Amino acid sequence: MTAGSQIEVFLADYRDAAQAAAVVDLLNAYASDPAGGGVPLDPAVRQDLPAALAARPQAFSVLAFEGGQPVGLVNCLEGFSTFACKPLVNVHDVVVLPTHRGQGVAQKMFARVEQEARRRGACKLTLEVLSNNKPALRTYEREGFASYQLDPEFGHAVFLQKKL
Repeated sequence: MTAGSQIEVFLADYRDAAQAAAVVDLLNAYASDPAGGGVPLDPAVRQDLPAALAARPQAFSVLAFEGGQPVGLVNCLEGFSTFACKPLVNVHDVVVLPTHRGQGVAQKMFARVEQEARRRGACKLTLEVLSNNKPALRTYEREGFASYQLDPEFGHAVFLQKKL
């Protein structure tokens, strides 16, 4: 951040053209990075994503701007904990542009995510991270995230996927 600059953090309005573009551009930057898979978003995804998110009341995004420019994004999707009989919020994507890493942007975005999750009555936040993404792991641990387990005898949770 530049001297005297301020990071502004807020919930994205997917119907606002500038904010929708920021969501797409930041997510594309993440997807294009090796940590995000190294492949830019498909043009159809870039075009359709804001409307698709706006159509889902369980989705919300937090944007971080500095000097009118987008520098960070957290996409979240509300789920449901059957054990707690309450909503939960899955942090699906976390993006901080390389120029703004290590400057507390993620911390500010996570504070806003937690505020929204509490407003929705969520019992917890969840997220997944690649095991060798050490900087992200350190950030998430600083924010209070930890490996999930019920009984240590059964080990910790493992995230799996099956593409359709």
